[in-house]
Amino acid sequence: MLFVDTSFWIALESSNDQYHSVALNYWREFQQQPQPLVTTSYILDETATYFNTRGLHDKAIEIVTALSTSTWVQFIHVDETLFNEGLHLFRQAEDKRYSLTDCISFAVMTNMKIETALSFDKHFEQAGFIKLPKI
Repeated sequence: MLFVDTSFWIALESSNDQYHSVALNYWREFQQQPQPLVTTSYILDETATYFNTRGLHDKAIEIVTALSTSTWVQFIHVDETLFNEGLHLFRQAEDKRYSLTDCISFAVMTNMKIETALSFDKHFEQAGFIKLPKI
């Protein structure tokens, strides 16, 4: 399984993102031998917010609809238990610049024994996970 972070979804869907070509090339290769993907409601929220705040409401709706109904992405809704696990990690990481969403992602990855994230966010490596694609 691979965890998919906000930064990957944005790079994949935004042609003006600095990592767009890297994400697109990785995605094309990935589709040749797909693996199960996991993301969260907080990741979806961040992704939709990114596009909507840039005047791309239709794109935000398209992404929300595609990811929340996808059969190839396991969509984890952040509940109270998961939120509290992430908050615990967030409190412990006072020397890091992790977001609460990062910490919730780390909790999901740990709980599901996922070692690798599709992300351009260095925090995943700082937290001890593998980050793909390599740049």
